[in-house]
Amino acid sequence: MERIEIDTARGKERVPPGQYLVGDRWPILTYGTTPTFDPQSWDFTITGLVENPLRFTWDEWNELPTVAVKADMHCVTSWSKLDNVWSGVHAEHLLDMAEPKPEAKFFSAICDGGYTTNVPVEELYEEDAIFATHHNGEPLEAGHGAPMRLVIPRLYAWKSAKWLRGLEFLAEDKPGFWEENGYHNYGDPWQEQRYSFSF
Repeated sequence: MERIEIDTARGKERVPPGQYLVGDRWPILTYGTTPTFDPQSWDFTITGLVENPLRFTWDEWNELPTVAVKADMHCVTSWSKLDNVWSGVHAEHLLDMAEPKPEAKFFSAICDGGYTTNVPVEELYEEDAIFATHHNGEPLEAGHGAPMRLVIPRLYAWKSAKWLRGLEFLAEDKPGFWEENGYHNYGDPWQEQRYSFSF
């Protein structure tokens, strides 16, 4: 497995404004019930504006090459966890397979339970973007998104969607669940882009 060390700090700062650090145990925050993972029925798809639509079973997914990425995580609810080691499939590997079309500027992350979130496609080309199945050497816990979550460390953690089942590539932005319910459309922790409204 290839290992990628990413310096996600801005200068000497590690913790964005308004955040506090948590230790080994990190909060489990979920809307709705935690899905049950069935490896026999699980699949992952890439659809929409791509040259090569993809579908993987769980067994096929586990045949893909893996990397480890070390990166910090920042939750919109104000906690930060530093030096996470995420293991899984590098996002750029799947982009190479799917070949998004030039007009694909955004994607919708589609998860179990009908949850979605929206992200610009360019974020998947960042070196620390990963489809993670493991955290710090252990398989993801159910509450943290097992069997797989998208991890985009540069954005608040709700963009690192849990229980991921697919990506749909789009020409136009399509706000997801939290974005439609008051969260910022982009979510940069360093700009404190937490909400789409002011208090």
